[in-house]
Amino acid sequence: MADSAPVITIDGPSGSGKGTISRLVARALGWHFLDSGALYRGVGVAALRAGIDLSDVEAMARLALDADIRFEDRIDGEPHVWLGSDDISSDIRTEEAGQAASKSAAQPAVRAALLQKQRDFQLAPGLVADGRDMGTIVFPQAELKVFLTASAEERARRRHKQLSEKGVTAILPALLREIEERDLRDRTRSVAPLVPAADARTIDSTSQSIEDVVRTVLDWAAPLAR
Repeated sequence: MADSAPVITIDGPSGSGKGTISRLVARALGWHFLDSGALYRGVGVAALRAGIDLSDVEAMARLALDADIRFEDRIDGEPHVWLGSDDISSDIRTEEAGQAASKSAAQPAVRAALLQKQRDFQLAPGLVADGRDMGTIVFPQAELKVFLTASAEERARRRHKQLSEKGVTAILPALLREIEERDLRDRTRSVAPLVPAADARTIDSTSQSIEDVVRTVLDWAAPLAR
């Protein structure tokens, strides 16, 4: 049964490295991978393309239910994300898409519409799911829950470096301000706020390498992979 497949959740704020860590852990284990942030960003992109007001709760809920958002695993890199027949893998990584995702994710109707879509990723041999409420709401029964964090300043530096490597001009103080605003919105939203699950293990990645964090998570996951 799908719901008997083990689940590892990795939650945390924007820029904490949870996407990279989750993908590498899933690859090492040979498990499925769910990037819930990409799902919400896909909804954000769909709304922006359709000209839908992000504050229109009913329209956003309908969009979340109807949007044909699909993932295509790529062994040599990040999964590609499709909206219908359009590859939106680059579009969902923009700051505009991130802000749209954060605003839509604060709406209970949107979260409810996407809940089952996320749970459908729980397939054998196992699932690594990253997001903000994977361990608290989407997979509360997960065998291993990790909360990955880092200082806002370090997360802004990481995002600035990522954008610079892509040739995108970004201002570090502006990125820091956006991250702090998003953190506040994610922590204080009325539904599924960004908080560690009661039984989550916390990792502060501010001064740790990707390899160190992956090694720690894999050590914790070892009993599940036997």
